[in-house]
Amino acid sequence: MYPAEIVIPMKKDLTNAGFTELTNPDAVDAAIKSEGTTLVVVNSVCGCAAGAARPGVKLAVQNAAKKPTRLTTVFAGFDTEAVARARQYFLPYPPSSPSVALFKDGKLVHFIERHHIEGRSAEMIAQNLQSAFDEYC
Repeated sequence: MYPAEIVIPMKKDLTNAGFTELTNPDAVDAAIKSEGTTLVVVNSVCGCAAGAARPGVKLAVQNAAKKPTRLTTVFAGFDTEAVARARQYFLPYPPSSPSVALFKDGKLVHFIERHHIEGRSAEMIAQNLQSAFDEYC
């Protein structure tokens, strides 16, 4: 597990932008099973989370005409039980950190794996998400 002093600033990067932390399995279940759309960001300490995933997700939410009902996040290597529960909903996709999932009425409708984040710009990730928001939100 990563030390809190490393993780907390990275968590705040999303919570300061309006994302709700899901820190236990019950919170994950409640968010994903809710009516409407739920965006779940699996946050991470890696460079692609800092350089592309978090900036891309924030950019998408800031500039989208349509937005998810709920913006949520779990942190890999820190909120281990919450991440494990979220990953159950991501199946058949393998565990991936960072990653971004969009649910509509409890069903996974869009997923961005780590290999779709690495080497891409925040703008590319934002465009990908905005297209999904337009379709599902």
